[in-house]
Amino acid sequence: MTNDAAAKGPASYFPSIEKKYGRPIAEWKDLIRASPLTRHMELVAWLKSEHGLGHGHANALVAHTLAETP
Repeated sequence: MTNDAAAKGPASYFPSIEKKYGRPIAEWKDLIRASPLTRHMELVAWLKSEHGLGHGHANALVAHTLAETP
């Protein structure tokens, strides 16, 4: 099994997020980190309202980004 096919959890959404919204995951993570918002659901709501993401995609991006940010 390759690492590409083994993405689990929030990262499993990343290929479809990049394809659907046309931005690399790193760019989404930068936007999340630059936001003045800090709470998970605030960030999810912001991505949905300001950037048009679906709930699942926004949730996956926020969860993955917050998990790796100290």
